[in-house]
Amino acid sequence: MKNTKEKVMALIVQNPIPLIAIRDSLSSMNIVDIGDIFDDLGREQAIQIFRMLPKDIAANVFAHINPEKQQIIVETLTGTEAGTIIDGLFMDDAVDFIEEMPANVVTKVLANVTTERRATINQLLQYPDDSLGSIMTTEFMALGEDLTVMEAFEQMRKTRVHGLHTCYVVRRDKKLVGYISLKTLLLAREHQRVGDLVRRQVISAQTQDDQEVAAALFGKYDLLSLPIVDSENRLVGIITVDDVVEIVEEEATEDFEMMAGIMPSDDADPYLKTGVIRLSFKRIGWLMILMFAAIFTETILTGFEDAMAVLPALIPFIPMLMDTGGNAGVQTSSLIIRSMALNEIAVKNLLTAWWREIRVALLCGLGLSIANAIRVAITGPRNPLLTIAVSLTLMVVVVLAKSLGCLLPMAAKKVKVDPAVMAAPIIKTLLDVVSLFLYFSIARLILPGL
Repeated sequence: MKNTKEKVMALIVQNPIPLIAIRDSLSSMNIVDIGDIFDDLGREQAIQIFRMLPKDIAANVFAHINPEKQQIIVETLTGTEAGTIIDGLFMDDAVDFIEEMPANVVTKVLANVTTERRATINQLLQYPDDSLGSIMTTEFMALGEDLTVMEAFEQMRKTRVHGLHTCYVVRRDKKLVGYISLKTLLLAREHQRVGDLVRRQVISAQTQDDQEVAAALFGKYDLLSLPIVDSENRLVGIITVDDVVEIVEEEATEDFEMMAGIMPSDDADPYLKTGVIRLSFKRIGWLMILMFAAIFTETILTGFEDAMAVLPALIPFIPMLMDTGGNAGVQTSSLIIRSMALNEIAVKNLLTAWWREIRVALLCGLGLSIANAIRVAITGPRNPLLTIAVSLTLMVVVVLAKSLGCLLPMAAKKVKVDPAVMAAPIIKTLLDVVSLFLYFSIARLILPGL
């Protein structure tokens, strides 16, 4: 497939463009790969190539073109042509397109789609961002429980839906009863009732649930699709595997950005296509917060200037203590955040997780303190009390760091803040301050004259 794509790109750069050869090559490609080609095309090339696509695949290819090129293409189409393309998309893809486009493009498109589709799009746009209602598709197979198997197949032949591997069974009031697999229907007798074949142990979610709920359910129950119901248990849509892949990627990206101290945003552009100003704004916020937070470190160092003047040998150990504390805290917070994301632990497990981390910290702290004492004895100043002060501080800092790394993400979850906020930048900055304060406080207690 890579060779086919390269062949098409080689044809496109020719002048004049051999349209027939390109059309023949495109006909042998997967629609997703055709959509990828548009990433590398200029404005005029994108318009020209899209117009030569066969009408029966144009809408499917359009769904896999990046939003920037989608806008260029739609702006060159007539209102009727644009409406035809959007009518040909699955509903979730149509809503994704509408959400990405500027107001003038949205107005043009909605004015030329069918009345029924316009109403459905407007309804889906009213759901909160990141809710299941906002990303579900309304094109699914719903069978009445009173239908026979023969009638069910007749209905399936007439309906355009996402995958027929699973059909959902509803009552006359549209309330979800259960589901039935295509295999079950194929093996059943023609005059059997669907209601007699239905499996009623159905896993579902509600329109107002966060999209992370769908990802968790798909992972737990190995689903291919998930029915979405309203507050009265009426089936209104489904979430499919391709939706969940996008959810997982989006949530992972958001968590990664927050853990790296980058302001998350809805901008899904790749790195090389994101403007420098945009990248700067996403980063400078946390950098500014952390810069001012470092003032506390400066204050502590200023407050203990007299101790450093009396015993300059205190100073070389400061970077080691700060880095070790920060690294220990980041280790724990990363594991706790991941475990909560995978539903391996919850806030109710706080004390259990904390006690586990304290024991880990004591063992790690003891090992680090012994290693540091040996290193100081070999290469450091010949001051046993200073060695004891540093080693004791190291032990206390590691225990405190792992405690904070465990407690802060879980506390954030409790107050409904994304635990990823309590990751590397916050934990490390906080522990820098705590490590310094503990170090000089312990040194004053142990070392005479400070």
